[in-house]
Amino acid sequence: MTDKQKFATRQIHTGKLDIPGIAPLATPIFQTSTFEFESTTQGAKRFALEEPGYIYTRLGNPNTTKISQKLAALEGGEAGMAMASGMGAVTTVIWTSLRAGDHLLADDALYGCTFSFFTSGLTRFGIDVTLVDFSNIDAVKAAVKPNTKVFYFETPTNPNLKLVDIAAISKLARETAPQAKVIVDNTFSTPYLQRPLELGADVVIHSATKYLNGHGDVIAGMAVGKADFIKDCTLFGLKDMTGAVLGPFEAYLIDRGLKTLDIRIEKHCQNAMKVAEFLESHKAVARVIYPGLKTHPQHELAKRQMKGGFGGIISFELNANREQSAHFVNSLELCTIAVSLGDAETLIEHPATMTHSTYTAEALKAAKISESMLRLSVGLEDADDIIQDLKNQLDRL
Repeated sequence: MTDKQKFATRQIHTGKLDIPGIAPLATPIFQTSTFEFESTTQGAKRFALEEPGYIYTRLGNPNTTKISQKLAALEGGEAGMAMASGMGAVTTVIWTSLRAGDHLLADDALYGCTFSFFTSGLTRFGIDVTLVDFSNIDAVKAAVKPNTKVFYFETPTNPNLKLVDIAAISKLARETAPQAKVIVDNTFSTPYLQRPLELGADVVIHSATKYLNGHGDVIAGMAVGKADFIKDCTLFGLKDMTGAVLGPFEAYLIDRGLKTLDIRIEKHCQNAMKVAEFLESHKAVARVIYPGLKTHPQHELAKRQMKGGFGGIISFELNANREQSAHFVNSLELCTIAVSLGDAETLIEHPATMTHSTYTAEALKAAKISESMLRLSVGLEDADDIIQDLKNQLDRL
């Protein structure tokens, strides 16, 4: 593989394994816990990291190696790693980056479990945590401390679809806290639409459960960054702190999903734009939040930062009370009530009582997540059918 090859080629061919005497087109599943050594000398060299090779699947496996190399190539990073969940990726990277007494500066709109880990978990271990609106550069600058070691954010954010200027935050971090790492959760956009490392970030993380796998049958997380840092994450954050090891079969499924990432994301984006435009036109809808709409307050940033589309997630609010909103969701037939995203199926959920139930009322207000907000993960069905399902119930409000 070369850097000159384009995205679709890299997503299919990166990480091809060379197995002497065997040439499988699809990478086999290496369903083994441990690996044989030719001798004790070879075993000793591998444990001492003097010789490449596999020891034990908790430390590495050909299936996880392949998807790690593939995502690194797609994100434009030196190295990647795979973990057992999106939160496994968050915790592995954060535990590697911080020590007691350090300061974590994060955006105020985060995935619910990330929010809980930061505010209820890290603070138990002597880590100072500050949440601030990362779309306000001045507010971020004012919150930087001498001990700031991590700038952490999602963009677009979950679920209010606020955008954070990756290049601007990265520049600010270099100027005010050069010792800190800029860590970006790129789950909503994927490397097909947005590559944070190219905009100055240090580390990218993903819930690979979502678009990277794309079929709703895997729980996984991934991270990409400098080779030395990813090595530290593997040998300390993963091996010693979280143990969030991804199994070979799950890695195989992600490898399969990645081969079609570009065409799936294009369809998600096309469908989402059509659905967003429809929702914006309906009198029963009070507000639609989608980066592709000109009404999004950061639409120009979206056009600069997200290339080729604006993602498959829409958030919207109805001209209805909480009970009516719940009835609307419960009455949908094609759209499925579920809390994940990035699947072939269109999914809808109520963030305030589901994915962001860990937020207090004050935190929800600060993050601009209203109690009536609904999050729609637009799937790969025909867009007209998705729209008809929504219209049938909106017309009854």
